[in-house]
Amino acid sequence: MSGKAGRKDASAGGFNKLFGDIANRTSQAAGRALTFVIAVTVVVVWAVTGPVFQYSDTWQLVINTGTTIVTFLMVFLIQNSQNRDSAAIQVKLDELIRVSTAHNSFVGIEHLTDDELEEIRTKCELRAEAEKVGELNVEKTGKKANQAAERAVG
Repeated sequence: MSGKAGRKDASAGGFNKLFGDIANRTSQAAGRALTFVIAVTVVVVWAVTGPVFQYSDTWQLVINTGTTIVTFLMVFLIQNSQNRDSAAIQVKLDELIRVSTAHNSFVGIEHLTDDELEEIRTKCELRAEAEKVGELNVEKTGKKANQAAERAVG
């Protein structure tokens, strides 16, 4: 790797870390009650100033532009946070699968198509249903065995 490419990778990594930090802080702040109160206050102030500005096009444009800009930027920041959270959860689940008796073949299934995932989900649901029926049968058989034992002893 040349020195120039190494600097480019380092600066991209630095930018990604900075963006990730900003996205985290912003999405955490966006979810706080105070942020909601501030947003409501802005809307109320805007609505109250309507008569002052005679509900002009400019008055309407202020709120429309402001909310559009905030929404546009928040989509990217929140999506970034969601992507990282999903990736972290996936890694944790993969590790739990790897160290448990679960099927290691499930590791990485998040890369399958929707149809493939639906097929796996259906198979898992059918297996779970069959296990539930099996457990109920074992429970029923156990009760019958206990009753038979009580009759034999009694």
